[in-house]
Amino acid sequence: MKKVLVITYYWPPMGGGGVQRWLKTTKYIREFGWEPIIFTAENAEISMYDESLLNDIPNEIEVIKSPIWEPFGLYKKLLGKKDEKINPGFLQKKKGNNFLQSFSIWIRGNFFIPDAKRFWKRQAVNKINSYLLDNKIDAIASTGPPHTTHLIAQKVAKKHNIPWLADFRDPWTNIDFYHQLKLTSWADKKHKQLEKKVLQDTNKIVTVSKSWAKDFKQISGIEPIVINNGFDPSDFEDAGDLKLDKKFSITHVGSLNKDRNPFIFWNVLADIIQENDNFSSDLQIKLIGPIDVTVNEELERNQLLSQTTLIESLPHKEVLNYLMKSQTLLLPLNDVPNIDGVIPGKMYEYFGAKRPIICIGKIDGDAAAIIKETNTGIVVGFSNAEKLKQEILRMYHDYKNGNLQVHSQNYTKYSRKILASKIANVLDTIT
Repeated sequence: MKKVLVITYYWPPMGGGGVQRWLKTTKYIREFGWEPIIFTAENAEISMYDESLLNDIPNEIEVIKSPIWEPFGLYKKLLGKKDEKINPGFLQKKKGNNFLQSFSIWIRGNFFIPDAKRFWKRQAVNKINSYLLDNKIDAIASTGPPHTTHLIAQKVAKKHNIPWLADFRDPWTNIDFYHQLKLTSWADKKHKQLEKKVLQDTNKIVTVSKSWAKDFKQISGIEPIVINNGFDPSDFEDAGDLKLDKKFSITHVGSLNKDRNPFIFWNVLADIIQENDNFSSDLQIKLIGPIDVTVNEELERNQLLSQTTLIESLPHKEVLNYLMKSQTLLLPLNDVPNIDGVIPGKMYEYFGAKRPIICIGKIDGDAAAIIKETNTGIVVGFSNAEKLKQEILRMYHDYKNGNLQVHSQNYTKYSRKILASKIANVLDTIT
């Protein structure tokens, strides 16, 4: 069996979406002729623990670790948040000093290039080089963000002449928050130079959406391979049959930052409540994961707090139970430039839960295309309040009549096992 060294920052007991792609690939890739060896950080800054994910790691998988120093301690001290966990995606839980917040973002974008994991590179390269003195591998796979993983792989692959697959779960300079990093022209140029060199040095570029593949091709002149994210059917089979919530529940999982805060959604719910007393008593909103202060403000302004349950975090297994029991599932996309290729990983797990999706985003973006293809829900534009209201009322009517269902199709191709086979096929082509 051939061996692949997987360089990933995210690994259990870390929780969150960044862990899932390669954890599930590792779970299944042995069936397609590849033995994974995991290389990860020894003392990473963990914003969310989920020890239940350790159960997905196959027996006897070799895991190698090296120490990492991260500047988050300085960041939290600067913002007066030394006891708080770092939140991803520019999420702000409380109102704070806007100048300090802005200054910290400027520091992040201009000094921590490509990201705050940059100080891991030397230790990681040395550790892998030492490992390779006595161990043979057939390929390297790096997955980012953080894109420091690609710089580590780049260095090792060149030194040892090992084929290398670079997997981009998110873009680099085309990521949706890149415009918020307050970059100087020098920093912008440096990011783009590093990105282009990685893209041109790797043997294969893999990413998760068609639009991002086009972006990477435009930068590098090389055609990437699209391997979407997905869901693991066994996760849902293990949960068994669960009864649906008695109330008209609308559930969202994952972080909700300001860009993803669906202002229109809260407004429409408030309008329906004004017009329908029964809707008010039937409605239940469940937000599982960290939320931005603006979300709380909108819930309060629209008088929705009494219908809302806020849950900071849950183990992955429990999250899936919430999804399967919910009447509907909320999928707001980031209202930012370069939204076309954004496909939240949670969308595929929504497919596995088999509950109707309410997606608010770009109606001709990649996420919308997949939802339409699989018939797993509805997609409404960022500002189309009238259409959103119609769809919610239609779903509510079906709920009251006991027949709110999703007639999904063509979604089984997003099974994690099938996607692992595709990654194995790419590795086969470069070795």
